[in-house]
Amino acid sequence: MAIACSRVAFSLAMVVAVGAALLGTASAAGPAKVDDPSAAIALAPHRAIYDLKLGQLRGKRSLEAVRGRIVYDFNGNMCDGYDLRFRQVTELDSGEGKYALSDLRSTSWEEGAAHSLRFDSQNYLDQKLVDSVDGHADKGPDGVTVKLAKPKPSTMDIGTAVFPSEHMRRIIAAAREGKTLLEVTVYDGSETGDKVYQSLTVIGKKIAPNEQTPTDAAANQTAVAGLDRWPVTISYFDRAQQGQGEQTPVYAISFEAYENGIARALVLDYGDFTVSGDLTSLEMKDAKPCGK
Repeated sequence: MAIACSRVAFSLAMVVAVGAALLGTASAAGPAKVDDPSAAIALAPHRAIYDLKLGQLRGKRSLEAVRGRIVYDFNGNMCDGYDLRFRQVTELDSGEGKYALSDLRSTSWEEGAAHSLRFDSQNYLDQKLVDSVDGHADKGPDGVTVKLAKPKPSTMDIGTAVFPSEHMRRIIAAAREGKTLLEVTVYDGSETGDKVYQSLTVIGKKIAPNEQTPTDAAANQTAVAGLDRWPVTISYFDRAQQGQGEQTPVYAISFEAYENGIARALVLDYGDFTVSGDLTSLEMKDAKPCGK
């Protein structure tokens, strides 16, 4: 089984991660409005490494261990756009000498105002290429148009959607305003490039800088020491399955989001098992001011 998670755009990218139309009105316990002041939020250039291990095992799945690493290299600003280089290597140990090695490599560039997105990714399973995607998405007056060069040339209109960095900014903006739910349609060019996800983000109670001091690589970083952060869980649903009864998420991502977009305490939930991501390295990069 290949594990793929470019949305940790989460921006983390997940996280990704694995970034719309907002489906409703805002309240203290409701979805945020489309006009969230997310454009004023600056995402910090940084390089983060997350070591992966098996979290919870559910159901009857045979899985002894998970080992792996995510490297998340994020650069740019609102003027020049945001560049992400992402790699996730994961080994699944099913016991009795059975292993599966997944290697997802992706690069993307998102225009600062989120009008366009370029993406290129390769997914390897046991060192064999199983998926390759190359394309771009552009926003127009009628929504987002996606043009793919790989896996095969195609064009599709997907309606209104947000891109990964835009999604992260909207989550932070909603968290600052005390919102607890955010619903958006997300497109990030992942998998075979033709997937559109409906996402539901649940935002927990704010963690102040002097509360719950991290014990990972964020602990010694002055760049995040004075920032608020929030526990966040994003569930992704296949939009193509809407209207077919009660849906369960394709997968979900949980993490603590700092005000500048850095994520820690990562958990990837694939339904029958979870994978924990420990932030073992955090390198802050110089933020290039606009116009320089």
